[in-house]
Amino acid sequence: MTDSTADLQHRLEMEAARVLETISTAPPSGRSLRSERPATERTVAASAPETASNADAEPVDFGAAYREHFNHVWHTLRRLGVAERDLEDTAQEVFITAHRRLDSFDTTRPIRPWLSGIAWRAASDERKRARNRRELVGIKAEPSSKVPDQADQLAAARSRALVHSALARLPEEQRIVFIMHEIDGFSMPEIRDALDFPLNTLYSRLRLARRKFKDAVVSLRPHGGS
Repeated sequence: MTDSTADLQHRLEMEAARVLETISTAPPSGRSLRSERPATERTVAASAPETASNADAEPVDFGAAYREHFNHVWHTLRRLGVAERDLEDTAQEVFITAHRRLDSFDTTRPIRPWLSGIAWRAASDERKRARNRRELVGIKAEPSSKVPDQADQLAAARSRALVHSALARLPEEQRIVFIMHEIDGFSMPEIRDALDFPLNTLYSRLRLARRKFKDAVVSLRPHGGS
């Protein structure tokens, strides 16, 4: 493991401990110790419809779910265009929101697609906030300056950068379907349950996203690249 990978893993572990502590000490009203973000609170409710079976289902071990799925949420947010400097705060927001919504989560369904739906809405809100911040101070987003120290890491970094750049060209509603299905491997019914859109709509978005992603990769790849 390289120093940069070890540092990232350490930061993720520290963030996991911090969020779990925040959740465990949250006031009884359900309001977090951090500042409220109303847009996310309003939109995320649609991602977890209530079901009659929840009363008899096994409760979710939220600490275990957090440890198991934090990296997935972090990478999902990154693929959805959240800036690196905002990833930890936005991931924290996703899990605090998920903790508040546990009563409405259908535990007969897998939790990872549900978390992806919350992450999608949180990423959308964070991108809007980031645009507003850039407009206020009159600056552009800063590109990453990290350079891998080995040839194989450099090649992998270039491939990741190509994927992220191609993803960034997809409309938001198509990008999340493409990520969940093509990258995370979720079934279309799972995506439907997480995002609360009709299957036909999701299939149409996936078809368009596949075509646009392919075109974007061809456009972005240097001449002569494989």
